[in-house]
Formats: sequence, structure tokens, C-alpha cells
Amino acid sequence: MKFVIQAQILRDAIGKLLTVVDRKNSRPILTNCLIKAQQNTLEIVATDLEVSAKIILKAQVEESGSVCLNTKNIADILRELPNDEVKLSVDSGNQLKLICKKIDYQLMVSSPEEFPQLSFTSTGSQFRLKSKQVSEIIDKTSHAISTDETRLYLNGIFLQQFDNKLRSVAIDGHRLALLDTAEFIGNNKNLVDGVIIPRKGITELKKMAETFPERELTISLDDSFMFVQANEDYFLSVRLIAREYPKYQTVIPAKTAFSFGIERNAVMNAVKRIRILSNEKTNGIKFAIKENELVISTKHPAMGEAIEILPIHYTGKTMDIGFNAKYLLDSLSVMSDGADVIFEFNNELSPVVVKSTDLPDYIGIIMPLKI
Repeated sequence: MKFVIQAQILRDAIGKLLTVVDRKNSRPILTNCLIKAQQNTLEIVATDLEVSAKIILKAQVEESGSVCLNTKNIADILRELPNDEVKLSVDSGNQLKLICKKIDYQLMVSSPEEFPQLSFTSTGSQFRLKSKQVSEIIDKTSHAISTDETRLYLNGIFLQQFDNKLRSVAIDGHRLALLDTAEFIGNNKNLVDGVIIPRKGITELKKMAETFPERELTISLDDSFMFVQANEDYFLSVRLIAREYPKYQTVIPAKTAFSFGIERNAVMNAVKRIRILSNEKTNGIKFAIKENELVISTKHPAMGEAIEILPIHYTGKTMDIGFNAKYLLDSLSVMSDGADVIFEFNNELSPVVVKSTDLPDYIGIIMPLKI
């Protein structure tokens, strides 16, 4: 195998694959990436058997061939090389020679036959999403993905075709984030039933969308995997979480008796200030909702207390509702500067609905905190 390519191009590609590799995997071959050179193209693949990625690059291929190379090592080397041509070659031995200007590396390699056989295509029907739509889905819902490994079915984003919309849901038992993507056209049985994309797959999908912000992503599903393609040179395969997603609809109140609106930045900045004196474990703050007045407060037994009063338009029942300040800030952060936020609720213990005037298809739910 022998080829020439610009260091920056190879550096960017390996950088995208680096997060796919599981460095602690019990199978050493999975710390490697597979490099195939043929017909003036370079194919680079990485996997941890749950998430796989493939990138195709143009290169000056002098001799076809393939090799497995430690992904972190080559990434570290490329990071320090000047932006010039890089020549890579493998002779009959088990070493790869890398030359850039007067810099010379001899790297140990593994046999490509040890690398897993992977698929990046599906016979299932395809659908398309704009990269901006994919980024919005992830940005608006991923903060509510659970990190509790004992509840695997909550460790991802649930996607489901709902009427002519694509519904995206994340829930962790304390909060929920839901976004409907309108005018969605798809015809996939798996998507109608709903699929759960795991956290790592979400991270790689976001990276792909950000790489091609003005393109469409082609997506297909089978019973176990989601396959994504961008620009015909960046491919993902993500193993879906094989669990049934909880009935998230039961968390969303059918109706609410009380509500008030407030400018997003005003309440967000106030919560940030009050949170400073909240308990480090609970992040607990209190909303005292009164006639035309919102009092945000917290009390710390060792550090003191903080209070801030904000004007609101409210004429309902006086209530005190506790919140985890971090959860509240996460929900507010997905909304735009200057937008009005609407809080809807029934009582001190019922789920609180958080909406925004700039996101009509978004719903946030936060469970109250006992203070």
C-alpha cells in the first residue's frame, strides 16, 4: 500500500473517527482504524461494534492495499505535523512508513483481516433530514437524556414518526424534552414504531450534521441499526437500544390551570444568580409565584440565602414550587434570546410545562423539587 495525501485532510478525517474508537475495549483491534487505499480514494473506518463510522477521501494512490493502525497514535502524530503532503506506505513487513518533509515515522500495524466486517447500508426504506433539522433535534432534546446506566432505555433520544411529523423525545425521570419536526415525509415501519438512538450515536450524528451544515442526511433503519450517509463520503452505523421506550405521554399534563410568561433572559439570569447559594447536591431553588410577582430564592445552611424578585403577569393562586436549577437552566438554554417563556402548572407537586414563543413545536417538562 502506498499513497500521498495532504496532512490536514487526513488529520480532519482521523479526528472525526477518534471518538468512535473505544480505547478501553477488550479487543485490541478495536483501538485501530482500518485504512483501505484503492483507485485514488482512501477509506478509513473505525468502530466499537456499537457505533461505526466510515470516511472516504481523495488521495494519490500508487499501490492499493489495506492496513490497521492505532487510531490515537496516528491522530497524535498528524496533530503535530506541518500542513504539507504526507506519504504513507506499507511494505511486506508489518510496519507503516509515514514521511512528511524531513519527518519520518515507522509505525507498527495490524492485519486488516482481524478488523470486524461492517455494513453501512440497509435494505429498509430511506428518508432524508436536513443537517440543520438533525442539529436542532439534538440541541433541543439531548440535555434530557438520562445518564443512569441501569435504565438503558432512557440513555438516548426516542424518534418516532407521528402523523406527518418526526417526534424526538428525551426523558430521564426528572425532566422531559420533546420536539416535533413538521412536514416530515417517511415510510419506515421501524420509525412508526419508534427507535432509541444511544448517546454515543447522537454525538457522532451531531458531528456529521455540523460537518455538512447545508446538506441533507440520508437515513435508513432496520430492526437493530440506524444507517446515516452524508455527501456520499461520510457514513455512520449506530446500533439502536433494543428496549421499549416508556409512555412519555403520561408525563405531559392534559391541561393546566395556571400559567405565567416571562422574558427568557430575565428568568435565566436570575436563576444563575440565585443558584450560586443553592445546595451543591440538589441545586434546589424556589419559585414563589404571587400576583404579578415571581420571587426566586434559595437558602444554604452554611453559606446564606439569596432572593430576587421579578415582575410577571399572573393573577392565579399563590404557590411555591421547587426546582433543580440545573434542569431549569438546561430547558431555558434551548430557547432564543429575547423570547418569552411560558410556565404552565396545576399545583406545587405536578409537572411544570416550559414552552417558548419562538419554539411552537417544543415542550419541556420539569418535575418539581421538594424544598
